[in-house]
Amino acid sequence: MIFPLEELISYNGNMYEITVAASRRSYQLSVLGDPDSTLNADKIVSVAAHQIFTGDVEFCIEE
Repeated sequence: MIFPLEELISYNGNMYEITVAASRRSYQLSVLGDPDSTLNADKIVSVAAHQIFTGDVEFCIEE
């Protein structure tokens, strides 16, 4: 899997938020491991971005 550029280009939200969400999800995957064993061969950042853009993982901003 490569980084989902099509989803990134068509994303209409705050780019900073999606960057932070992908960064934090990448950290979670590196520390906890990837629960989906079919994605283990892929780069962690690409997997995290794919999970966020497809809605498998949701994020919210806490104030």
